[in-house]
Amino acid sequence: QVQLVESGGGLVQPGGSLRLSCVASGNIFSIYTMGWYRQAPGKQRELVASQYTSDNVNYADSVKGRFTISIDNAKNTVYLQMNDLKPEDTAVYYCRLRRTQYGPTYWGQGTQVTVSS
Repeated sequence: QVQLVESGGGLVQPGGSLRLSCVASGNIFSIYTMGWYRQAPGKQRELVASQYTSDNVNYADSVKGRFTISIDNAKNTVYLQMNDLKPEDTAVYYCRLRRTQYGPTYWGQGTQVTVSS
């Protein structure tokens, strides 16, 4: 079994910063990809950023230049540094893990990010 626990969400003013963390535990024998998705009210869940073992990194166009994803393999932890936050970044942010290319996908429970003045 795999467990993912996110933290770091909260309320921040426009232009502010937050750093999300997601710790993976359980049977983590390898990490093929870890990433962050978000879901705003009334919208579908969308990719924010993902990183693969090949160091290939993908970002949504809306966050390029503002968000940075990183993985600490020793700690089985993925981070999302979010700068210059905008109200449209308000959503529940979910961590995602896949241990192998064709294996199952695991999700965290989500952490709320609210950007408002």
